[in-house]
Amino acid sequence: MKSQTRAACKAIALPLCVLALTACTEGPWNNPNPAVPEGKMTYQSVMSPAPPKHLDPVISYATDESLFLLQIYQPPLGYHFLKRPYELQPLALESLPDVVFLDAEGREIEEDEGNIAFTRYTLHIREDEHFQPHPAFAKNDKGDPLYIFNDAQEGEQYRTIPDFPRTDARPVRANDYAYQIKRLADPVNLSPMLGFMAQYIVGMPELSDQLGQVERNGWLNLDKYEMAGLEVVDDQTLNITIKERYPQFRYWLAMHFFAPIAPEVDRFYKNPGFAQRNLTLDWWPVGSGPFMMVKNDPNTEIVLERNPNFREDYYPTEGAPGDAELGLLDDAGKRLPFIDRAVYRLEKEVLPLWTKFLQGYYDRSGEVHANTKGFFDQAFVVGPNGLEAAPELADHGITVTEDVKPSLYYYGFNMRDPVVGGYTEEKRKLRKALQIAFDTEEYINIFYKGNGVAAQSPIPPGIPGNLPGKAGMNPQIYDWVDGGMRRKSIDYAKQLLVEAGYPNGRDARTGEPLKIYIDVQSQAISNTSMNWMDRMFARIGVQVEYRPADWNRTREKYLTGNTQIFSHGWLADYPDPENFLFLLYGPESPLICKCDGANNANYESEEYDEAFQAMRVLPPGEERDREIAKLVKPYQDDAVWLYAFTPKEIYLNNAWVHNTKRHGIDKGTLKYVRLDTTLRAEKQAEWNQPVTWPLYAGTFLIISMVLPGITAYRRRQNATAR
Repeated sequence: MKSQTRAACKAIALPLCVLALTACTEGPWNNPNPAVPEGKMTYQSVMSPAPPKHLDPVISYATDESLFLLQIYQPPLGYHFLKRPYELQPLALESLPDVVFLDAEGREIEEDEGNIAFTRYTLHIREDEHFQPHPAFAKNDKGDPLYIFNDAQEGEQYRTIPDFPRTDARPVRANDYAYQIKRLADPVNLSPMLGFMAQYIVGMPELSDQLGQVERNGWLNLDKYEMAGLEVVDDQTLNITIKERYPQFRYWLAMHFFAPIAPEVDRFYKNPGFAQRNLTLDWWPVGSGPFMMVKNDPNTEIVLERNPNFREDYYPTEGAPGDAELGLLDDAGKRLPFIDRAVYRLEKEVLPLWTKFLQGYYDRSGEVHANTKGFFDQAFVVGPNGLEAAPELADHGITVTEDVKPSLYYYGFNMRDPVVGGYTEEKRKLRKALQIAFDTEEYINIFYKGNGVAAQSPIPPGIPGNLPGKAGMNPQIYDWVDGGMRRKSIDYAKQLLVEAGYPNGRDARTGEPLKIYIDVQSQAISNTSMNWMDRMFARIGVQVEYRPADWNRTREKYLTGNTQIFSHGWLADYPDPENFLFLLYGPESPLICKCDGANNANYESEEYDEAFQAMRVLPPGEERDREIAKLVKPYQDDAVWLYAFTPKEIYLNNAWVHNTKRHGIDKGTLKYVRLDTTLRAEKQAEWNQPVTWPLYAGTFLIISMVLPGITAYRRRQNATAR
């Protein structure tokens, strides 16, 4: 009986203890985030559903990976955080590179003299650039590297970089930038930029061939190999010589491919056994940027912390029109970065991400897609000024950050296809009829909730060469009516079909119905969108058949030209029209270059190619603008793509997050983010009030059930005793 009494007492004590503990707990009970280190301002965010695969700056070529790389590494150049159009500025350099033009004999000449054989870029590295603390720089008493091992067993106890007890650092030198460029040339690294950069940097093809023939046994010290286009003048000065004139090269200097890599780091990661434990540069990057990686578990979370060796850097004191009114200059002149840590967690499902954001446990939502079922309509309403946060979000003080991405999504015609391809007037009219029938504006409104801009040329908004209003309108598809663009009528499209030889959508020669074939990626299209396209083309009597395939099969079709109408997209690497106009450059056709070329339309035009070659080497100015116009016109006249549009990027920010302006090119903007952690704690507590009445009710119910039994038991015990 005593055990029954003890059990009854425990039944009462347990809920009472729970109530007592919850009364003493700091912060909301339901906080899913681990405790934040005391005194460290921590930014809570999410990573892409597809975690990063490559963090070696010579290999990575994915936007989601740049989110991490450009916080950790400092390329020579970067972009002004606030100014639009996008403006290059020195990042790891004292100033923008000095540019000198050379003739075939290497003599300096003026730009307007012609006969430019080479261009030399001189980079002046900042003296206060330092690498982050890392075991690769640690040395023993003799000054030798501390963690260099002869076999895998010697370093077996080290599983992650934080396992190494000693770290050190050193200044960044010009040779570190040269070393990374040699890594670009090394064919073993399989850099996606090798083929492209070898066309420009002097000596890169020769060095690549040489390194490809070297027998390797462990680390290969690239400092022992010369490259004609690289000259390390001193610790702070590097000359890079490229072939002829290519002004866009400066944009490449703002990409992580040109970030510095210390030879010591390359040597450290070549230790025997390290690759088997993911102790590689591809897993643990080492840079001189504002943050460094302290945890890399892509299946759960990635953690960045402030680099204690990061140089002095300050928030910009000027921006684009309207930035001051939005509070984007409130931190002008303040030391960067503002935060100490950034935690990126993997959320595989939309619902938990959305719920945690509304509870205040994520500072920003991640990108909110218009085709995310349910949540987009819950988050936004269309107001007089465009997209606005729904009332529930506005009550939370949540703000919307919206930006037109410098990118294109498009469906293109295969110009070698016997039905829709070709350059006769009849083929052009057929393609134009299909273009008019595909109502791009309706497509954007239905499937992207209006968050996109119909493209008039291959150049998206925000990139030089994109012209607003009537000057930029595609006259083959639109008319200018009452001060705006209006899509040409379906009757006009039907007339074009007649002139193309397909009256009422039937071949005038055979009477067979016209059927077009659209190759799509299986995961990138829905039945709803296919039904919509069926309806659009049915208006002019054209039938559609879809040929879905996975990415590998789709890529194979591109390479062999086995498509009729295909889907594709392109995000700007750098803010120059060349980065989009090359999508139609003849030599970029996979059937011509026998490579993974970008011209999947297999478009061929001598007029276009000549204008492209002239445009790409011209500096900004009227002459270049004329060449760009020459490129836009054949795109419109030949009707190369079925449709194209530029999407808008939308993010939600909780009220305590400041400096949230999106940058369409540069991902290295984490250092500008500022948090009001006091407000965050207050709102988390307010939005996550515990519901305690069930505990109290349950406790009362247990007591009311157990207490009579205890009382009766005690009465029997007392009666027995007497």
